Amino acid sequence: MIRLRPFNAWRPAPGLAAQVGCVPYDVVDTEEARSLAAGNSRSFLHVVRPEIALEAGVDAYSDTVYAQGRTVLDRFCQDGTLVQDADPVFYIYRITVGGRSQTGIFALVATEDYDAGRIIRHELTRPDKEDDRTRHILTQEAHAEPVLLIAPRIAGLTEALSAEGSREPLMDITTEGGVRHRVWISSTLPVRMLSQAEVLYVADGHHRCKAASRAAAVIGADADHASRFFPAVVFPQEQLCILPYNRILTSLQAGDWKRFMNRYPALESGVSVPGQRGRFCAYHNGQWTLHELPAPLIHRADATLDVARMQTGILDPIFGIRDPRTDSRIGFVGGIRGTVELERLVDSGTADAAFSLHPTSIQDLVTVSDAGLLMPPKSTWFEPKLRSGLLIHRF
Repeated sequence: MIRLRPFNAWRPAPGLAAQVGCVPYDVVDTEEARSLAAGNSRSFLHVVRPEIALEAGVDAYSDTVYAQGRTVLDRFCQDGTLVQDADPVFYIYRITVGGRSQTGIFALVATEDYDAGRIIRHELTRPDKEDDRTRHILTQEAHAEPVLLIAPRIAGLTEALSAEGSREPLMDITTEGGVRHRVWISSTLPVRMLSQAEVLYVADGHHRCKAASRAAAVIGADADHASRFFPAVVFPQEQLCILPYNRILTSLQAGDWKRFMNRYPALESGVSVPGQRGRFCAYHNGQWTLHELPAPLIHRADATLDVARMQTGILDPIFGIRDPRTDSRIGFVGGIRGTVELERLVDSGTADAAFSLHPTSIQDLVTVSDAGLLMPPKSTWFEPKLRSGLLIHRF
């Protein structure tokens, strides 16, 4: 069974959640983070993106940056920006947008369960991002941001979680895009039900999971020490949906695009969003075209995904992108930004071409994970995002 542990979180003082809470570190770059935090010294971006308080051009991986994050977190805990709950508890976290809600349990999970494969990943991580988050954890002696996990179907869990929202919340804020975030202290029923799960699936936060494991190994404390647990929000499988994770290409070589169009001729022009699996849209020289994906190389759960067919049939053989984790010529754009963002990147010259994909499904993720397989990098984009800075685990 999965180990769930309550914790006495550090959280924004009453009335400060809207100021403190921020987007996750990995959905914005340094300049976007600096802009979002401008004029707000309490933004948690100063903890998870500490380079924003330093001079422009500072190396984001320098010792000074990591030390700055620790300094800010310590200050928040000392000046009353953050307060700590007296006793360890489980929390309920509900996100509502567009009339649709998802409700999960906010708790600590064990690095031991991650290492043993009971918290199942579906993609590989990048060593540089692992290094970065591991250093944040070790320097700050904290897990500053939660990961998003998926619980398999458990009869009655969604209903039990929904019933938790009848009390006055600890926090209730509405953020950009009209996304409402609410937090309560949980009763025992949903936690008891979730504890029946034999596995959980990583949805969002692969690098944070791996970094938590690496940090725990460095610290080397016993299995019950707080450093061997990291925060997660666990949502029932049926509540979540995945948006597409689109691709952009840079540094196209002469003849690349002609070779692509010859091998995969357009089915239709002017279409920017594929309406079904097995199709994708391409944007280049101001024009959208609809195309058919190549057949999978092998009939296996991971190989039949649209993102896999894109990688093995197009990105590798035509554009020479063999490892999308490390190749600087490929970029990834979460579906929440839409095809307008793809057009902007290409039209501005930031990218040479873009591909709009059909989203991977939750069932795809579960099937691939259960089979012990891995998806290509950036196969899933979960939205809405968890808010960082609402519940922090220090050890």
